[in-house]
Amino acid sequence: MKRRTFDQIVTFVGFGLSVFLLLAAGLLNWGATFADGAVKTQLQAQEIMIPKSNGDPNADAATKAFFEANGEKIMTTGKQAQMYADHYIGFHLSNMPTYAAASTAVRSAAAAAAAEPNNADLQAAAAKATATVETVFKGQSLRGMLLNAYAFWELGQIALISAGVALLGAILMLLLSIAGLIHLRRTPMDATI
Repeated sequence: MKRRTFDQIVTFVGFGLSVFLLLAAGLLNWGATFADGAVKTQLQAQEIMIPKSNGDPNADAATKAFFEANGEKIMTTGKQAQMYADHYIGFHLSNMPTYAAASTAVRSAAAAAAAEPNNADLQAAAAKATATVETVFKGQSLRGMLLNAYAFWELGQIALISAGVALLGAILMLLLSIAGLIHLRRTPMDATI
């Protein structure tokens, strides 16, 4: 095979890879922008205000610093959603029974209250058990939804980094392809590999 033919093939493949990587960078950037914008819009609409403290006296320094820095702000980022879900809701739910345990307790309390409808203590216990199961259900549901927002936002952050890497790859391939064109002009017509 002639050296010039080989150099032409490699150079044009390099240009093709440059175009492919440039398109990939654009699509990844579009995905990152969409994910970030969608999470921000959806979280802002909920108007969840981050407290200045998560209420945990044993929280680590990074968690305390996060809540102090973001306190009294409306949640807008996936990182804020993750910290609020794990370190605020999660901390407060850690002192409560699981949803399965709370559901079992509410069924038992309701059965006891139904058996003795005139017993005020049993009626109060059933109401308290119902309130607990509702709190646990709502807390776990909100926590799960916020962690989904965090995951979607994090995928957008990964896409943003990937877009940057693809763009750098496209630039590198373009420069190498241009160098290949320059080299192609210097290659003798009769050289072989």
